[in-house]
Amino acid sequence: MNPSQAPASRLALALAQIDCTVGDIAGNAARIRAARETARTQGADLVMFSELFLSGYPPEDLVLKPAFQEACRAALEALARETADGGPALLVGAPWVENGLCYNAYALLDGGRIDAVRFKVDLPNYGVFDEKRVFAAGPAPGPVSFRGVRLGLPICEDIWSADIIETLVETGAQILLTPNGSPYWRGKHDERIAIAVARVVESGLPLVYLNQIGGQDELVFDGGSFALNGDCSLACQLPAFAESITTIVLERRAGAWVCEPAARALVPEGDQADYAACVLGLRDYVDKNRFPGVVLGLSGGVDSALCAAMAVDALGADRVHCVMLPYLFTSSDSLKDAQACADVLGVRYDVLPIAPGIEGMESVLAPLFAGRPRDLTEENLQSRTRGALLMSISNKFGPMLVTTGNKSEMSVGYATIYGDMNGGFNPIKDLYKMQVFRLCHLRNSWKPDFALGPGGEVIPHNIIIKPPSAELRENQTDQDSLPPYEVLDDVLECLVEREMRVSDIVARGHALEVVTRVERLLYVAEYKRRQSAPGVKVTRKNFGRDRRYPIVNRFRDLGTSALLPDESIAPRKSQGGAERFEE
Repeated sequence: MNPSQAPASRLALALAQIDCTVGDIAGNAARIRAARETARTQGADLVMFSELFLSGYPPEDLVLKPAFQEACRAALEALARETADGGPALLVGAPWVENGLCYNAYALLDGGRIDAVRFKVDLPNYGVFDEKRVFAAGPAPGPVSFRGVRLGLPICEDIWSADIIETLVETGAQILLTPNGSPYWRGKHDERIAIAVARVVESGLPLVYLNQIGGQDELVFDGGSFALNGDCSLACQLPAFAESITTIVLERRAGAWVCEPAARALVPEGDQADYAACVLGLRDYVDKNRFPGVVLGLSGGVDSALCAAMAVDALGADRVHCVMLPYLFTSSDSLKDAQACADVLGVRYDVLPIAPGIEGMESVLAPLFAGRPRDLTEENLQSRTRGALLMSISNKFGPMLVTTGNKSEMSVGYATIYGDMNGGFNPIKDLYKMQVFRLCHLRNSWKPDFALGPGGEVIPHNIIIKPPSAELRENQTDQDSLPPYEVLDDVLECLVEREMRVSDIVARGHALEVVTRVERLLYVAEYKRRQSAPGVKVTRKNFGRDRRYPIVNRFRDLGTSALLPDESIAPRKSQGGAERFEE
């Protein structure tokens, strides 16, 4: 028998829960090398990386480029050659082209060569996933032999059904090692644990679940990797929203493999997890796109204050620039609250009155607007002036403009396109207004371990308790145009996340006229959302990747009357006008 295939009794496995960047093949390979050296000092035999780590995940259509495929293969072969030094072997995810087909692959690199490759079988094609577009499904995999132990290597979605694990068990797998690119949404960690437990119960084998960490566009990968023994006991839990290289030890005892007890980090849940996801997503979007920092309008309202706190937690105060852009309707409270928020966060803060810009544009438009009453057009000029000024600061000095609209506003179009919707990224895009309030209270009493901002109250209490207002006219409040946010958010969650019938939402206690009005606003604001900045996904159904609705859409859920003509078919207002709240 080949000594390398003699039955093993011990395996030291390093879990490399580290960040990667899509398309940065050289940088990702360098991170693999650095992690291998750390694992070597920990006495590891094998280092495990997350799904498609070498290319970054998800690569989307980038993986269709032959030059990209070739660069990934060359980097993988170079890494394989380096394992001839007798150090830890590597399990690396990468695209793999064979017979003209591109696979989502996981490769064992050992002894100076690519020792084995396994392909992902179950390609997800729902929600944020679109893998059937770019990858071919692999054949049912068998285990790979590594220094006397037979490893099953199901890739991510391959453990969400029983068939692939059953095949691995039948072909002699002794330990299951599953690399994942599983993005965060609220409650996702519990779902992963439940799926892993189900596979362990069915197979009787220990399972190591390694997840990606870091932000990629709208998606945030929260890590939270773990190991379960064959009796479903939790042997190891890595932190969420933080990198970690941790070596665990598995031993054969009485013919079965058992993971020795290892670190068990606490995993944040609920609002804490959502806040951490928003901060991590913003940090990686800014850093991976190489922006020197961010700029945002600090209005004295709750949304911009929360975004400012998140930006400081993500990047540090020295990389955040806040600007107050007051006009005639900006209250003294807003001026004081914005100043107080900027002071406690320690950011650069400037005040730029916008009256000269408003007056200049109104002067230019006066000949065309003569004889017409003032309306939402003039209100939107305020928002567009602010947007233009903030974009000019971004252009001149280089920081990315953060936009600060919440999901409630984006749902019903309570925002001005080319105005307060300007920006490169929105950390609170997937948070409804009531959760924005909750996260403000939360941040004043807690912050993530990795946050760079100060502790204590960073969002002044008056910002949280005063009635929300766009301050585009005298004594304006959001509730002049919208239902109370407690009502609006519940109706929106029913319509967006649950796709509920109007009649079922009414049965929850909401007025029919409120529900039908909110539904109509949701539909007619689709064109705005198509032009909005990307933002962190925290719910099951975010705008963009998860929810894809037509812009031209006359359907309304009116029961049998949906087949009859109604006012929605009548000519509508121009998409160029009345954007802050188009009825």
